[in-house]
Amino acid sequence: MRRAKKIDRRFRRKRRIRGRVEGTPQRPRLTVFRSLKHIYAQVVDDGAKKTLAQVSTLSKDLREGVKGMKKSDAAKAVGALVAKICLEQKVDKVVFDRNGYLFHGRIKALADGARAAGLKF
Repeated sequence: MRRAKKIDRRFRRKRRIRGRVEGTPQRPRLTVFRSLKHIYAQVVDDGAKKTLAQVSTLSKDLREGVKGMKKSDAAKAVGALVAKICLEQKVDKVVFDRNGYLFHGRIKALADGARAAGLKF
C-alpha cells in the first residue's frame, strides 16, 4: 500500500472543502492558488460561473511593487488589491476557499490583507 503524497492529501482536503463552500451572487467565493514563486486569488460567483475579480503577484498593478518583498508580504498585497476590486464592485462579503492549503503562512497573509482592506469573510 502506497503512502499518500503531499499533493494527494491537498487534493483530498480540496474536495472536502469544495463540498461545503459555494459562491453566490451575494457572497462569492474567494479562492487562492499558491505556487512556489507566486500567489493567485480570484473571486468567483459559482451560480453564474463567472469570475468577478482576479489578482496575482504577476498582475500589472502589483508586479513591480512586490519585487524584493517577502512572499508573505506579497500575499498580503494581493489580498488588499483583490479586496479593493471587490469593494468597487459592491461586494463586501465573500466565502474563503483555501483550496486545500493549510491556513497559515501565505494563505493566512492573503486573508489578513483582504480583511484589513475591508472584505468580510
